[in-house]
Amino acid sequence: MFTGIIEETGRVAAFTQGKDSWQLQIAAQRVLTDVKPGDSVAVNGCCLTVIRFDAAHVWFDVLEETRRLTNFARLAPGDLVNLERSLRADSRLGGHFVSGHIDAPGRIEVFEPRGKDHFLQVGVPAGFARYLVYKGSVAIDGISLTVAEVKGGSFAVWLIPHTLAATNLPGKRAGDTVNLEFDLLAKYVEKINAARPT
Repeated sequence: MFTGIIEETGRVAAFTQGKDSWQLQIAAQRVLTDVKPGDSVAVNGCCLTVIRFDAAHVWFDVLEETRRLTNFARLAPGDLVNLERSLRADSRLGGHFVSGHIDAPGRIEVFEPRGKDHFLQVGVPAGFARYLVYKGSVAIDGISLTVAEVKGGSFAVWLIPHTLAATNLPGKRAGDTVNLEFDLLAKYVEKINAARPT
């Protein structure tokens, strides 16, 4: 479980296909604190398991299915990724509950400065807009954000300067793919309602 509060941006050092899986190597600093094999780290919002590490890097196995359902297939050495260690029981919950299980890829439609803030509009695949509500929560590449508007098959958020400074969003452009995780509560409510007798 995560909060969507990004701890640092890491840099992709290598992403190669191994015998049993893809291996993702990321240069990082803060997430290496007290890290051990088996720990969970959200990379662009996707929960991955640490398989090894050294003083400056951390490695993860990545399944082909994970590459298919996320923006990982587009990762290349030098790319910045958002990193967050899993939530500790004694930590503050500054964002919202984020599972690290990506629901769908989204495509950036508009990303531009408006005054001192930035406006980000993302299109979602068919069937997923039902999880979006005005003032609800959404995670974009692992970043906990508040939905400012929902129109048809897209939604928008506003970004403060701190979010831009602490994440990989400044490198994004219209047309880029981002990982989306919708509010867990909405999915449970949908499941419960579907099971009710009519």
